[in-house]
Amino acid sequence: MIGSPLVLIEPYADRLGGHHQRTLVALAQARPGSLVIAPNGIARDAVTALREAGARLVTAPTTHLATVLLAASRLAAGLAAIGQRVFCSRRWPRCLRRLPHQVTLVARCLTEASVLRTARHLEPGAEAVVILTASEALHGAAALLGGQPHLRFVHEQVTTEDAAVRLLGGLTRRGEERTVAVYPTQAVADQFAAAFPELPGVVRAFAVDDGRRLTAAEREGGRAAFDIPAAEAVVCLIGGWWPYKDIATVGAALTRLTEPLHLVVTGQPLDTAVLERWRDLPNLHLHLVVGPVAESVLRLVYGTADAALVARRLGVGKESGLVMDAARLGVPLIVSDHDPHLTARLRSQPWALTFPAGNPDGLAGALHAVIRQPPERPGPEAPGLLGMWTAAEQADFLTRTFASLRTKESRC
Repeated sequence: MIGSPLVLIEPYADRLGGHHQRTLVALAQARPGSLVIAPNGIARDAVTALREAGARLVTAPTTHLATVLLAASRLAAGLAAIGQRVFCSRRWPRCLRRLPHQVTLVARCLTEASVLRTARHLEPGAEAVVILTASEALHGAAALLGGQPHLRFVHEQVTTEDAAVRLLGGLTRRGEERTVAVYPTQAVADQFAAAFPELPGVVRAFAVDDGRRLTAAEREGGRAAFDIPAAEAVVCLIGGWWPYKDIATVGAALTRLTEPLHLVVTGQPLDTAVLERWRDLPNLHLHLVVGPVAESVLRLVYGTADAALVARRLGVGKESGLVMDAARLGVPLIVSDHDPHLTARLRSQPWALTFPAGNPDGLAGALHAVIRQPPERPGPEAPGLLGMWTAAEQADFLTRTFASLRTKESRC
């Protein structure tokens, strides 16, 4: 029996490939006829997949108020961008350097309010309304301005509310009763519980298992595409080099290699100067795929690898789409112990090698272990070990949680 459709809101649907887009498509496939709202547009690959799933696609506001809110959001975002350029120097006081980021929080709130207004207009009886990538602030304001109860996946806290934004949040605090925050990890939930003690929240992995493990043909095709013999060791390093990723430790470990290794790198942004230094290392064969890339190419990169490398700074607790990808695709892992909850889940798994975060000697040891004997591939049970659910199970969870929110609202 086909379940009821969802309203799926994804501000990052325009970004090619990756964690957010893949989950959006999987949920739409699990609930044919779902309404997908993407205020910044939708990448071409995702459009094709969503249309094949029978989803209704909306990329523009459908009411006057929603249009006004989105216009105000874009004006605020433009001012924030100018402010970041003007106040980027450390000679400015910290409050001025932070001001553009506070304006960005307001802009994101106004975008959410706009799409929630559109959702309310197009699907007033929705089984669930979900913002798949929500802002880390002004939760109540988004609900009140949008006029729509909803669930919101809050992935991380990039910035916190300063005085002015905190005041606005306080004035709209009652709106928090009209939303439930969904935190992908316990670490993120603990962080937000301290900042927003009144905001209802649950912990649930964001990534879903689509059951599409890598095939033998994809693994062979990946090796052929990069011209790498089957007997030679390959590690992949995927994703943009953001501040929470520990590229310095990766680079230091690569200089310690005493045996040949192929490293396939893809993502955006990357540091070209660092990549040029890596090219000169005697035991490293570097293969670069300029990102962002389509899902089919990403699968070839994963298929090439004997292991995927995930190195993060100590204390980073957000969900790793790369770890989840490796588990669902069937790719062994080399992962830093940056998150105790994740390390505990991976402990004793033969397909996961962990190393101390920030320790290049430990990472070099893990790389040499893969060179000498590639780990066994994770089995189909691996996604469940990491708390991943199927898309159908995730859609059912969202529907149940939203129903409880509506029930609570009707009692108020």
